Amino acid sequence: MSFAVPRAARRMAICLAAALTLVLPLAGDEQQSPAQSLISFLNQTVVWYRQLTLQQQLATEPSDVLFLNDNRQLGEQIVGLSFEFARARAQAIMAQPGPAVAPDPDNPSASRYQNLATLAAQADNQAKQIQAELDSQKQQLPEATGKKRRMFESAIAETQSELELVTVRRDTLRSLLQFVSGANAGGATGGGLLAQIEELARTVPGGTGNNKGQPSGGGAAVQQTQVGVPSSPRPQPSGILGLSSDLITLRHKLRALEEASRSTDSLQKSARSMMTPMIANIKDLAKRGNEISSAPDATDPAVLAQQKEELDGMTAQYKQLSASVLPLGKQSVLLDLYKRSLGNWRNTVENEYSSELRGLILRLAVLAAVLIIVFAISEVWRRATFRYVQDVRRRYQFLLLRRIVVWFLVALIIAVAFASELGSLATFAGLLTAGVAVALQNVILSVAGYFFLIGKYGVRVGDRVQVAGVTGDVIDIGLVRLHLMEMGGSGSSARPTGRVVVFSNAVVFQANAGLFKQIPGTKFVWHEITFTLASDSDYHQVEQRMLNAVTKIYAEYRDDMERQRRTMERSLSPLSVHPMGPESRLRLTQSGVEVMIRYPVELDKSSEIDDRIARELLDVTQHDPKLKVAGNATPTIEPLNAGETASTRNK
Repeated sequence: MSFAVPRAARRMAICLAAALTLVLPLAGDEQQSPAQSLISFLNQTVVWYRQLTLQQQLATEPSDVLFLNDNRQLGEQIVGLSFEFARARAQAIMAQPGPAVAPDPDNPSASRYQNLATLAAQADNQAKQIQAELDSQKQQLPEATGKKRRMFESAIAETQSELELVTVRRDTLRSLLQFVSGANAGGATGGGLLAQIEELARTVPGGTGNNKGQPSGGGAAVQQTQVGVPSSPRPQPSGILGLSSDLITLRHKLRALEEASRSTDSLQKSARSMMTPMIANIKDLAKRGNEISSAPDATDPAVLAQQKEELDGMTAQYKQLSASVLPLGKQSVLLDLYKRSLGNWRNTVENEYSSELRGLILRLAVLAAVLIIVFAISEVWRRATFRYVQDVRRRYQFLLLRRIVVWFLVALIIAVAFASELGSLATFAGLLTAGVAVALQNVILSVAGYFFLIGKYGVRVGDRVQVAGVTGDVIDIGLVRLHLMEMGGSGSSARPTGRVVVFSNAVVFQANAGLFKQIPGTKFVWHEITFTLASDSDYHQVEQRMLNAVTKIYAEYRDDMERQRRTMERSLSPLSVHPMGPESRLRLTQSGVEVMIRYPVELDKSSEIDDRIARELLDVTQHDPKLKVAGNATPTIEPLNAGETASTRNK
């Protein structure tokens, strides 16, 4: 007994040195321990739960919100079960480390950790044995007397010292083991495994244990996180643009749901990997229990005590394992329900996606068909114009009108097809039209005037017109402008001045700027020759001779004038046109009797005709002494103005 203290001291020093040798390499080891695997599983669970935030952003329909609320309740219960498993597993890891195993050359970190746990367990058993020996000695001490009593007292003191040394060794190893477990679980975070689990639990709903394993919809915390269901579904878009935007949104929603399904599969796989070794241990315990139960009953008290101790240990291990496996089993069922909910949500979105895709394809097909019909009608219009309209000017007008109508219809059809809401389109079009009408008022009037200029009584290139007092030949008719080559003089003596005059087509709407041109198919003007006779002249004879002279010249182009009259009558139908020919009028003046002869002339030959008529009248007046011109007045020939022409026609 005298060597017990030194022997125990040496044994403790050797064990502490071996423990330190095992602990030091663990600090830099990268191999993941069971505690680290547990924390990784919880981190994966927390990340998986965060996907519900993305799902909340995807919930735009009432059905989406219903699926989201179901998934949120299931998710909180799944998170609660993960943390329930983690707490049970952490207690098992910290309280009962596994038995010593043979060194594993492929995993030295695990071997050192198991050896340290074995030394701690051996120190604990040794302390128990010494304590039992000390208790036995103390029980024998009262019965001992004399020298035997002194020996027991010495033995008790020696055993007490040995127990103190073993207790110090045991506490040291326990402290080292607890430190290693905490370091493997969280490193320098300083909270240990359980502290880290609780820290993670506070970051997600249901992780603190207030809602773990409860049936769906059974907690106040769950009710607070539910999203309200919209009272009415979102209106379906009617245009191609709205459908395309919806399809992109639905496609994004499908990808998010697929990612959520893959994340759920990964979490379920991790849970199964955590549960597989524990289920194997439970099976081994059950198998060993069956072997002990089926073995013959022993009569030896020592064997019975050993079997009892083994069964008690197996019972404790079974309770620890079942406390860890049961949450994972419940979680597996909830994960299956969660995946089924995701699948139903995805099927709903796929049906909506397919429906809107069919609607988009149908609208595109209808748009293409309508555009084909419009372009087909345009082509028929073009061919009919070239076939049935021979006049180049009319053909150009029809082709221009065709382009305007076709492109207007194309723009209108595309706008209606792409518009999401026809009401908003009509409002936008109204505001846009009002703004354009104010900003482009003159341009719009010019475009409208263009159609008046090319109408039935409009102008064409080459026509001689008078606009705002300017006479010229039309050289170009644009959509907004009219170009004239200015002419100086009148009748056939008119000559270009070398200038081009540009008018806005809106001139046709101006009250003070009239536009004058010949009636289509006619080219004539009315001229008037005037004589003032003396009071003693035979004005009846003078009038007759002057009228005969003019009629003689007029007879040479009477047929052409008659043709133009018929053309004018057809153009002005149902109005009738008075027959054209020379006319005479008498008017009394202070100087004498004024004789006026009015006659139509061809516009291109007006100067020539006026010259011939003037010569003929001079011959008549020179050879007849009864024709006396009053005073110094001389005959004049001039074109009639617009007012006199109108009054003459009214007569």
